[in-house]
Amino acid sequence: MNEMSAVRSLAEGDLSTPETDGEKLLAVTQALLAAGSPDPSESIWDLKLGAIVHELPDFFFVKDRESRFVFANAATARSAGLDDPSALAGRSDFELWPHDYALQFHAVEQDIMAKGQPRLDMEELIPSLTGGKTTCRLTSKIPLRNDRNEVIGLIGISRDITERKRQEQLRRRQAELLEMIAKNEPLEMILEALVLLVEGELIGISGSILLLDPEGLHLFHGAAPNIPATYSKLIDGVAIGPKVGSCGTAAWRGERVIVSDTETDPLWEDFRGVVAQFNLRSCWSTPIVTAQGNVLGTIALYSPEVREPLASELELVAVATHIAGIAIERKRSEDRIYFMAHHDDLTGLPNRAFLKDQMAKILFQARRHKRKVTVTYIDLDNFKDINDSAGHGAGDDVLKELSARMVNCLRASDFVVRLGGDEFLVVLVHQASHDVGIARRLRELQKAIARPLKIRGNEIVVTCSMGIAAFPSDGHTPEELFANADAAMYRSKRLGRNTMQHYADKRDPESSVPLSEEEEFRYAIVSNQLFVDYQPQVDVASGAIIGIEALVRWAHTTQGVLLPGRFIPLAEDSGLIIPLGLFVLNEACRQNKLWQQMGLPPMTVAVNVSAKQFADPALAEHVVEALELSGLEPQWLELELTESTLMEDVPRALAVMQALKALGVRLSIDDFGTGYSSLSALKTFPFNRLKMDRSLVDALPRDETTVAIASAVISLAHKLKLAVVAEGVETDEQFEFLRESHCDIAQGYRFSKAVAPEAIERLLLDGCRAFASQSV
Repeated sequence: MNEMSAVRSLAEGDLSTPETDGEKLLAVTQALLAAGSPDPSESIWDLKLGAIVHELPDFFFVKDRESRFVFANAATARSAGLDDPSALAGRSDFELWPHDYALQFHAVEQDIMAKGQPRLDMEELIPSLTGGKTTCRLTSKIPLRNDRNEVIGLIGISRDITERKRQEQLRRRQAELLEMIAKNEPLEMILEALVLLVEGELIGISGSILLLDPEGLHLFHGAAPNIPATYSKLIDGVAIGPKVGSCGTAAWRGERVIVSDTETDPLWEDFRGVVAQFNLRSCWSTPIVTAQGNVLGTIALYSPEVREPLASELELVAVATHIAGIAIERKRSEDRIYFMAHHDDLTGLPNRAFLKDQMAKILFQARRHKRKVTVTYIDLDNFKDINDSAGHGAGDDVLKELSARMVNCLRASDFVVRLGGDEFLVVLVHQASHDVGIARRLRELQKAIARPLKIRGNEIVVTCSMGIAAFPSDGHTPEELFANADAAMYRSKRLGRNTMQHYADKRDPESSVPLSEEEEFRYAIVSNQLFVDYQPQVDVASGAIIGIEALVRWAHTTQGVLLPGRFIPLAEDSGLIIPLGLFVLNEACRQNKLWQQMGLPPMTVAVNVSAKQFADPALAEHVVEALELSGLEPQWLELELTESTLMEDVPRALAVMQALKALGVRLSIDDFGTGYSSLSALKTFPFNRLKMDRSLVDALPRDETTVAIASAVISLAHKLKLAVVAEGVETDEQFEFLRESHCDIAQGYRFSKAVAPEAIERLLLDGCRAFASQSV
């Protein structure tokens, strides 16, 4: 290829030529030097080479030692506002550009010629001579030498990369939006940022996002940062239809609707008076749809001019609708997961998790405004007889019908929770301190429950026993109110059922633990009647034992071995839970270190921490002491916490957990899935593992809703980099589901019940192979 063809190939964008602008400049320069002397006094430009250079889409120029133009191609001249390239000869940048820009160009060029070194791929901002936007160029400049190797000027080539930079910025902002979605930022913030991104890329355009309600009937405000607020309020909640402006019609049709003039288009006939007030003359609306074609909302662009959108504007809207769809679908998925986790599958009523979330807020407002809150524990009388005689299907129908009746009896501010089985809890809020109508309202609720039901052709009558506790007279915390209402309900049962009893602040000799038992338990702590069994935790993939949970037992002198459910409530009530917890903590650390000294594989020992133990300011000190006394390294100790323990005082809980993490101890959230756990806890607190409760695992894999919840929990935990422990695994089917769902660790009777330390040693020596074979 000769020199002339080399330049021609560069001008035509030959793919065989160098790829970078710096390399391209060197190639062009070599071609120019080979074609003739670079001395401007010799007219090498009379050759056809000059004409070829003028065809270059990029900017090409030659300057003398004083940075005056000797030659410039047509693109360079046009950028300077000149039609004739020769008109640039002899001029400097000071005659073309604002002084600050020209001074910067001149300094760079003089430095290049003084040092004799090229500068390649510089980004330069070029001002507009017509008052438009500043453009960005990628420029390379090299010194030009004569045959005596003296620098006599420079050659430059430049390319307009404004559009490329704009695209890079657009991609950056899109990435920021996707990051906001990944971080679960509020949907309102994401949509507003998206509208601002679109508006920033367009001139004279205002954007709006409307969201379609779950019923698919109305559009509601999503984001419109620069649309008049009055207009947004006027169209908020508008019903979609075949002739409802641009957005309502687009949502109705499921396709883009372009209106170039809102004053004349028939789609805007019913809204013309509204839109005319705000000078919104054209509106182009695009539906936000799922991959299945379901409409989620609309994105609209408004212009004060009568016009149709440009192709580039529609391309940008297409990107924006895609991002908006991701954000909206993610939010709806999270809402569905939250609903499933906080509502009962059979009746649709709120569950324990919802109750836990709401009660703290309700009591806070009640304290603030000096109002009463009434908690009523409801147990259906003889419900087991219905299941036994009519079948569980009929029993389920009864529960659903009675749930609906209870909801219909309550005010909007009140709510009813299904605690499980045939037990419910009603919370009556926003009561004045002198409200005397509570008993009347509860009697009406009781009568509504007792009305005959027609279930599968049979008439069934169900009565209920109610126990009532009120804030603040019967308790100041949710736990106190629930326990006292429960005690009152049992009193109602003993009095013949179908009655309603208020809590009385005195012990019921038939239901309370005798005082002597507290003394017995206090003695048990100091007299070695307590011992710890351990239940293996098995790696789902390999079947190997990788951890154990420490579970305390009481070797009662007359009643035999008592499980925690028999004495933990007593320990909580008596204040002995802290010394009990310290005993388990120290014993678990001691035993785990002993196993390591025996040469057994290291594993994590999990210890439960009660609410009162967690509230102990000396908890971290106790953990350090247990580790030091036993010699156990902190990474082999895991503390199990429940969300209810943490949510009482979130800032303090975070501080305590961070102190424990600083020791190197692992933390897990226990009983996730019991109804008390919420997804917010996983984001708020620094857990290492999530432990699914046995009540959730028990329904696997036969219950579709539980399968969905469990799969979602496992997936979410892994995204948050949490290992998942499934508690209460008893069957091969449960284990197979967990394995297919990529659950990390399993624990339950399928592998082993809680056993003595000696049994754990045998399992570690020869049981791993058995578990491994079972997991295949």
